[in-house]
Amino acid sequence: MVHAPKADHRKNWLLAAVAPEDCAALEPHLELVQLPRGQILYEPGAVMHHIYFPHEAVISLVNLMEDGGLVEVGVFGREGASSLNGALATREAFGRYVVQMPGTASRIGFRYLDEVRSTSPRLLQVLTNYGEALLAHTFQTVSCNAVHGIEARCCRWILSMDDRADGHVLPLTHEFLAEMLGVQRSSVSVVTRTLQMAGLIQQGRGSITVTDRAGLEETVCECYGKIRSIYQRLLPGTFSKALSK
Repeated sequence: MVHAPKADHRKNWLLAAVAPEDCAALEPHLELVQLPRGQILYEPGAVMHHIYFPHEAVISLVNLMEDGGLVEVGVFGREGASSLNGALATREAFGRYVVQMPGTASRIGFRYLDEVRSTSPRLLQVLTNYGEALLAHTFQTVSCNAVHGIEARCCRWILSMDDRADGHVLPLTHEFLAEMLGVQRSSVSVVTRTLQMAGLIQQGRGSITVTDRAGLEETVCECYGKIRSIYQRLLPGTFSKALSK
């Protein structure tokens, strides 16, 4: 019989920041799940039973507008967890949670996490720090979307996905980027063409490869660096691997 390799839940940087004793208490309730691209984890109003700690996967929280449009209001990768701080009282999703980049994640039921959190001040502090980082992240993103141009915002989004990915090839389409940035697809096409001509990225069929990360960081707005600094301050080490890219 061939046994599957033991799941390494600490591939998620938030779980890696948890004390070993607390991680050991969580581990019996954590399960490794595969998340295919496009999978909808929760629709608006659905009761959320699990929290997902992504490894390679990236999950977006999007708001569905009456005209059918989508607006991204949150993104969760290996630096954090989806649905952890949303709908604390009712556990009802106030948006759609959808997998934007495929990969694995560690999943745990709310009940089990609450049991360990209620007995561990250290775990509670880590999760509270993450909640503050996520709120500050959202604050900065809202500001960015209001005042910065499409090119700078597109660079921020590409870099943030590159931080969360194992390599530099990102499964991003123009249509997807347009939805996440809340702009027309044609506008994204113009921006990505400009970035490719500058040698910063290489476009493929359904993918974008980061070819000059340093150049992208010079082109991006101030918000990208501020967001990373927030996580480094509140959760030291969560972006250490990304910083070494």
